Amino acid sequence: MHSSFIFGFFLFVVSTLAWPTPSLLIPEGGVGTNASAGPPSYTAFSDFDWQSLNLALNQEWIELDLFHHGLAQFSPEEFEAAGLNAQDRYLIQFMAEQEVGHAQLISDMLGPYAAKPCNYTYPFTTVREFVDFCQKLTRWGEAGVYGFLPHLDSRAAAGLLIQSITTEARQQMIFRQFEGLFPMPIWFLPGVPQAFAWTLLSPYLSSCPAENPNIKWQIFPTLNITNNPSAIPYSNSSRAGYDTSPAITQNRTTPLSTSGREVFLSWELPGRLTSYNNSYITSSSAGPPKFAVWISQLNATYTPLENINGTTASTMQPGELIFGPNTAPVVNGTMFVAITDSDLYVTSYNLSEINSHVVAGPAMYQAG
Repeated sequence: MHSSFIFGFFLFVVSTLAWPTPSLLIPEGGVGTNASAGPPSYTAFSDFDWQSLNLALNQEWIELDLFHHGLAQFSPEEFEAAGLNAQDRYLIQFMAEQEVGHAQLISDMLGPYAAKPCNYTYPFTTVREFVDFCQKLTRWGEAGVYGFLPHLDSRAAAGLLIQSITTEARQQMIFRQFEGLFPMPIWFLPGVPQAFAWTLLSPYLSSCPAENPNIKWQIFPTLNITNNPSAIPYSNSSRAGYDTSPAITQNRTTPLSTSGREVFLSWELPGRLTSYNNSYITSSSAGPPKFAVWISQLNATYTPLENINGTTASTMQPGELIFGPNTAPVVNGTMFVAITDSDLYVTSYNLSEINSHVVAGPAMYQAG
C-alpha cells in the first residue's frame, strides 16, 4: 500500500510538471486583458470618442421615439391591413424598450452633458411606409456605429457599444421581415463614417433642447435616387409578382434590382441650413462630380456618372462579386450610394478618407 501511494504521488507530480495549468494558457497580445492595467473605464477618452458616442446617442433617441410614434399614429386595424398583428406590434414595443436601455447606456458613458431627446419629423403616412423607414433608419444606425467602433480610443466603451449595436442589427432584420424582404441577403454588414450617418439622420431632427451638445460631424448635401427600388407595395398589395407581405423569409424570383440597371440621381448644392432649428449647414470640399460610390458589405465600388447635367446624372448598378466568381454580389440589401469627385481606393477600415471627396449623399439604395 505504501509503494502504491508513492507511485501515485509520482504520477501526480509528473503530470503537473508536464501540463501547464489553464491559467497559463494565455496568448501574448490583446488590449486591456492584463489585470495590472486596473478596472476598465467606460467613458470617452478623446473628443473623437465623445462625438462618436454623442452621435450614437442621438440615433438611439430617435429610434425610441420612432417606434413609439408609429404604434401611436396607426390603429390596430391599419396594422392588421398591413399584415402585422398584435404580437408583431408588441415586438415593436419591445424594441422601443430596448432603445431605452441603449440610450441609458450611452448617456451614462457621456455623463451630465449627454444629449436629451429631440422633436422629430417623419416621412411616412402609412404603416408600410413606417416599417420601411424603420428598416432604413436602423440600417444606417448600425452601419454608423460599425464604422467608428474600431477607431475608438476607449476600448471598454467600444465593448459595451458592440452589445447594443448587435441588438439593433436584429431590429433591422425584423423590419425587413415585416416588409416582406429577405432578412439578410448579404454576407457582411457594412460600416460607414460618422458623417454619413449624421447626413442621413440630421433632416429628421426638427428641434432639440438648447443644452444638447452640438454634433460636430459634417453634413453632406442631400442626394436623391429618383428611381430607387422600393418594397412598399402599390395599392393592390403586390407588384410585378413581388410579394410584399410580412414573412420570416421569402425567396424572390423577381429581384428589386439587377446589375446594369440605370439609376437616376439628383443632388443639392452645399450651403443649405438643415436639422434642428436650422443650426447646421451642409458642406462639401469635393471637386466636380464624377463617380457614384456603392458602399455595401466589404466594398466601396465606383461607377462612372453619365449624362451629367448640373446636379443630375445617371449611373449603372454594378455587378461585381465580393470575392470573385461564385460568391455574393456586392450590391444587395439596404445599402449606401454617394456622389464623389474621384474613385479613391478605400477599404472598410479607412472608409472615412472618402469624406473629402463626397459631393453629395449618401442615399439609401434599396437593392433587395
